[in-house]
Amino acid sequence: MALLVHLLACIFGTGSWVAINGLWVELPLLVTLLPEQWDLPSYITIIIQMANVGPLFVTLMHRFRPGLLKEVAVIYVVVSMGVVACLLLAFLWNYTSPIDGRPHSIAFLLLTFFLALVDCTSSVTFLPFMMQLQPQYLTTFFIGEGLSGLIPALIALGQGSGIYTCANVTRVVNITTGNETVESTVFQLETRYLPANFSTLLFFLLMTVMMLACLLSFFFLTRQPKVWDLSQQQLFPSSIILSSFDQIPDEGAGSRLSAVCPCPKDAKGPRDILPVKVSYPLAKFTIIYLLIAWVSALTNGVLPSVQSYSCLPYGNTAYHLAATLSSMANPLACVVAMVLPSRSLALLGTLTMAGTGFGAYNMAIAVMSPCPLLQQSQWGDATIVSHGVPLT
Repeated sequence: MALLVHLLACIFGTGSWVAINGLWVELPLLVTLLPEQWDLPSYITIIIQMANVGPLFVTLMHRFRPGLLKEVAVIYVVVSMGVVACLLLAFLWNYTSPIDGRPHSIAFLLLTFFLALVDCTSSVTFLPFMMQLQPQYLTTFFIGEGLSGLIPALIALGQGSGIYTCANVTRVVNITTGNETVESTVFQLETRYLPANFSTLLFFLLMTVMMLACLLSFFFLTRQPKVWDLSQQQLFPSSIILSSFDQIPDEGAGSRLSAVCPCPKDAKGPRDILPVKVSYPLAKFTIIYLLIAWVSALTNGVLPSVQSYSCLPYGNTAYHLAATLSSMANPLACVVAMVLPSRSLALLGTLTMAGTGFGAYNMAIAVMSPCPLLQQSQWGDATIVSHGVPLT
């Protein structure tokens, strides 16, 4: 039963950012077909920022009208919206409408807003719901959240989106000199995009299936018992409890027991002992939050925005490998954290410094683009790919 709940939590986590991650990995193919072309990433970035009205609304409702919004109902609405938006996007992504005499992908951009609204709102609704379940399922949820980037990337690699070749093209042009026109042959390189292995329609249908799986897994997760419905975890081994009771004399046992163990008077056994709330100094909390803010800024903002500049000079294959393996590193890190949990602040600081070093290398390569170090060498390809994975 526990394994099934872990599986449901993982599938539920994949629906958190799968739609937007799917758009980003499909972008190399979309920019060649939609009228916005290379302006499309800018449009998507602005739309995602506008979609933050979703989590802002949820936060304000919890602040000023606490208890009015129920996480379960909100998640049902949000995920259902994601399923419908993905399904419509599969059939309407290439429809254009004229605005000011120029064609624009209004349907695509509008549906992108709804998908971004779903994913942004999931950040403030999915996690509170998962905290109602047993703590061990939270790490599995984060593994699924990491898979929301890995699975679309693997599908895009199989699709071959945005793969291109450079071909020598011979053109005959007329050159006029004075009253004389002479034909001349011109040789030039031309970019030719290879056809994808399967269509964009099928890609977005696969994203729809993933969102539908997220909805179904959430339905079954709501049937699981919550933390407060379960018996309290036994904090001490039975032998230690019995030994402690044996050493307490009958006379004054109650007063001594209350002095040693500040338990409720109506407690009937070790199962009624509540967990002790652990508090940390303010300075430690501040350091942890600063580390989280710094790492989030690097991995979610700065480095993804320059990844094309740091990876594409080494070729399209290096770019796709860097994106895919980086997405794979996220769930792998969650598995390691689940198997080898550690709360050492020194370890967090060390990992942050190491990640900052890898990020600095990527930024330096992006600055040197389009002619970075080791551009024509296989060592350059291996270096840029290997530096993206440890950072994640």
